[in-house]
Amino acid sequence: MQVNPLTGSIGAELVGVNLADAIKSDDLFAEIRAMLLKHRVVFLRNQEISRAEHVAFARRFGELEDHPVAGSDPDHPGLVRIYKSPDQPNDRYENAWHSDTTWREAPQFGAVLRCVECPPVGGDTMWANMALAYENLPEHIKSQIADLRARHSIEASFGAVMPIEKRLALKERFPDAEHPVVRTHPETGEKILYVNGFTTHFTNYHTPARVRFGQDGNPGAADLLRYLISQAYIPEYQVRWRWQPNSVAIWDNTATQHYAVMDYAPCYRKMERAGIIGSVPF
Repeated sequence: MQVNPLTGSIGAELVGVNLADAIKSDDLFAEIRAMLLKHRVVFLRNQEISRAEHVAFARRFGELEDHPVAGSDPDHPGLVRIYKSPDQPNDRYENAWHSDTTWREAPQFGAVLRCVECPPVGGDTMWANMALAYENLPEHIKSQIADLRARHSIEASFGAVMPIEKRLALKERFPDAEHPVVRTHPETGEKILYVNGFTTHFTNYHTPARVRFGQDGNPGAADLLRYLISQAYIPEYQVRWRWQPNSVAIWDNTATQHYAVMDYAPCYRKMERAGIIGSVPF
């Protein structure tokens, strides 16, 4: 396996690897997993694998989850179909920096995404290294957020376009999750900045140490949250991947955020993602 880093901070392309072989080879899978933890996201070209092989490979990382809004393949539970078509010009829920399913009590550990069909130009995906984003924060910000917790909501994101009855039913199934603003990676022990497009507000900001008067609470918390979320926008933390059919991205959802760039004219963009169940953030 040849490993070609794509930037100085995140991402590497793996060359000479067939993911179908990694389903049965413990050694090959261990190499891929090690590169994933090192580079945060790894990419492969020319992976002509079946849906069954896609799911079988992803399951080597852990059990898969279905998505309550995006549709899954009926024959392969856990394989979410992210299909865009020319008649969906306003379907833009992906083009925000986010970590998948942080609205769950136990968000995804990671995902395996394969391109089925893509525009001839445009439709790239970007990833950001949120461990590096935390590491480079000013020390006074690190101190300020060390004990902060925040809410993450499917109701305020996927549910926003639903009729109120469906939106409230969705929230009943998936109440807003509360996570630490700085989580610890369960395998590497690194500190991760853990707020994103699903984050709505801090839950324990309003304390005497932070708020002199009640008026400090709202703008102070909102401004800090915007500042923290904006760290993913910094180019030095990012990698950008140009899709081709049968390209695959595997990413550590604990330590990254991603953004699907919708800069293409109305056309088809078909992606299939296997999301791996993760652990409760701490």
